[in-house]
Amino acid sequence: MVKLNKIYTRTGDDGTTGLVSGERRPKYDLRIEAYGTVDETNAVVGTARLHTADMPELDAMLMRIQNDCFDLGADLATPETGEKLDYEPLRIVDAQVDRIEADIDRLNADLEPLKSFVLPGGTAASAYLHLARTVSRRAERLMVELAAHDNETVNPAAIRFANRLSDFFFVAARWVNDHGRTDVLWVPGKNR
Repeated sequence: MVKLNKIYTRTGDDGTTGLVSGERRPKYDLRIEAYGTVDETNAVVGTARLHTADMPELDAMLMRIQNDCFDLGADLATPETGEKLDYEPLRIVDAQVDRIEADIDRLNADLEPLKSFVLPGGTAASAYLHLARTVSRRAERLMVELAAHDNETVNPAAIRFANRLSDFFFVAARWVNDHGRTDVLWVPGKNR
């Protein structure tokens, strides 16, 4: 159970932040960058949702993703160390990956196949979903880099989930653009 009584603690004034275990790490630590970027993704999704209230099916998917992004942040903030813990750490599980794949398939079923790359834009919702896509891709890159370090671990399901996030945002961005009919398409060399 999360309980936040005091927002500022002054413990980060020295440039460090605490993991769930209590271990202190520099705020520029790759693990902190990874879950901070997941948090940034979540904030962009919240902004996109300002423009999806009239799309209840998609808005519900985005709400689930926001919750899952907090799960992902908790997973990343609790590195596997092999030590016995007094609690069961929150981890992304395959069912969350499966659900986002089902959501992608559901939205993609309404879309015409692409014949060009899509430029971010069209509607406000689409533009923000494309922004969420790019920020989530950065989070995924950071997670993969973190996993490549010898002294770090990252839950493989978390990496799969992060990979599906950007796919979801891409499909959702097209879906809100009248099922892809109002996508802004890239025209190679148009302005030469």
